[in-house]
Amino acid sequence: MNERRWVKSAPQHAPRIGGLVLAAGAGSRMGHRPKCLLQLDGVSLLERQLEALTLAGLSPLAVVLGQHAERILQEACWARWDAQPVLNPEPHGSHVSSLRTGLRALPPGLDGVLVALADQPLLHAQALQALLQAFALRPAGTQMTRPHVHGLPGNPVVLSGAVLAQILAGDAGMGVRQWQQAHPEAVHHWETPHGCFRLDVDNEADRLAFEQATGHRLQWPDDLKRHG
Repeated sequence: MNERRWVKSAPQHAPRIGGLVLAAGAGSRMGHRPKCLLQLDGVSLLERQLEALTLAGLSPLAVVLGQHAERILQEACWARWDAQPVLNPEPHGSHVSSLRTGLRALPPGLDGVLVALADQPLLHAQALQALLQAFALRPAGTQMTRPHVHGLPGNPVVLSGAVLAQILAGDAGMGVRQWQQAHPEAVHHWETPHGCFRLDVDNEADRLAFEQATGHRLQWPDDLKRHG
């Protein structure tokens, strides 16, 4: 008689995905004010991001700061959420320089990293968890997951550890966009109904459009309001 042997499979370790928030911009289209300090219902966009990333299970977290670092570091959210501020030594540099600064600050051995923008007001933990699940179930051979809403690309994106290493091994101009252009076959375009992935606030027109579309107001803290 044949005996069936049951072999207990080795437990799979939960992937360790870090979170990186890019908040180093000058905010030139917002009157040279840090967009991440705009407040929705009295809570800054930066704190909303840190809360959502934490509740989604991302760890560790790093936030890249630049020209407004001194003001952003005054926010109370640093004491509430376990996030490491990282200063871009070239605050007038490109978006790519901030990305590379942040990636270098993350510990080695991560299975992936979620790269978020600091000016997306409606991102929430459930949407981020769905994105992380899509990354975990991405098609074989793909190394990056980007959300798409009605066929249009959004943010954040999730990079595998291999992509992280390849970006840092590249020249100073190598960032997410450049890597994606060089490896289009390795990008997983994930279609989702979560409109928050497409919504960001780059300028005053975006802020007003957001308010008209949602009925919510985005306001500056008192010290960043324009008076007179």
